[in-house]
Amino acid sequence: MPCPALLADRFNTLRYDRERGAVILLDRRRYPFATEFVECHTVEEVARAIEDMVVQGGPPLAYAAGLGLALAAFRGEDLAAAAQRLLATRPTADDLHHLIPQALKAGTDAEAILSFVNGEIERGNEVARRCGSFAADLLKDGHRILTHCIAGAALAQMLWIAKEQGKSLHLFPTETRPYLQGARLTAATARELGIPCTLITDGMPAFVMSRGLVDMFICAADRITLDGHITNKVGTYQIAIAAQYHHLPFYVLGYDGPDPHTRTGSDIPIEERNPDEVFHAMGIDAQGNAARIRTAVPGIGGYYPAFDITPPELITAIVTDRGVFKPSEIADHFFYG
Repeated sequence: MPCPALLADRFNTLRYDRERGAVILLDRRRYPFATEFVECHTVEEVARAIEDMVVQGGPPLAYAAGLGLALAAFRGEDLAAAAQRLLATRPTADDLHHLIPQALKAGTDAEAILSFVNGEIERGNEVARRCGSFAADLLKDGHRILTHCIAGAALAQMLWIAKEQGKSLHLFPTETRPYLQGARLTAATARELGIPCTLITDGMPAFVMSRGLVDMFICAADRITLDGHITNKVGTYQIAIAAQYHHLPFYVLGYDGPDPHTRTGSDIPIEERNPDEVFHAMGIDAQGNAARIRTAVPGIGGYYPAFDITPPELITAIVTDRGVFKPSEIADHFFYG
């Protein structure tokens, strides 16, 4: 039986609608409290949706940008300019910076670009399934798993495949401020799959480890370097340090492996978002409407690097669609082996 989680199949969350002439994106800022879609009728609207976190996660935002490029082609617009705008949206995740140049190579024909992007979505779904399958094999019955942010389709596949294998699991997601991807997206995925889930705040991982409440730490990666560094949602690095101190394994869901153009951690550009975002929290009000609530006093400064970089020495293994590898060996398996 296919994984029933909404986020397991990217076609559930984004597509090009020919009748509307629009890119349709699940609004992940509101999901799961509301399953609403944003219609983007121009490249600029797609770019702003990516920048404003309507779409989140490395592969999904790349697919959204690819559909935006197809939209530009259907509208007869300058594809080079469209590509430049879409590439400027998020600098850290490498999927975006791979897909757009490849989509341009498909030519100027709108149908060819759309066919390429849809093919990449299909391929990405299969990559997530294989990655999740390898990760599920690492899990034992009764394992309690700490997560940070949302590891996307591969996490959903891992949980579902492990459940199908008869393994009982328990998820401990961090809330992941300020967009609360853990509290909303990861927790919703666990609930959809019938996996017990206990939410913790971002400051709790080390304490939870010290009390023996979790058995491992698992997250995704927005970029993997050739020498085994990973970048993921800010906060990953400190959790990895705590995991090593408490002798807990740390596995990275690495999907289709390292970026061939990024040698080491210092080569990764880290996106710094508007500091105003750390002054607020997102949730729902008493009427069930999405609400953005200020949580900080006025007149202070803020700082929001969206990602941090974890060195390979803190990572037990990187799980990919080709298997499970030590960080120091991953480039050999993908490019040099």
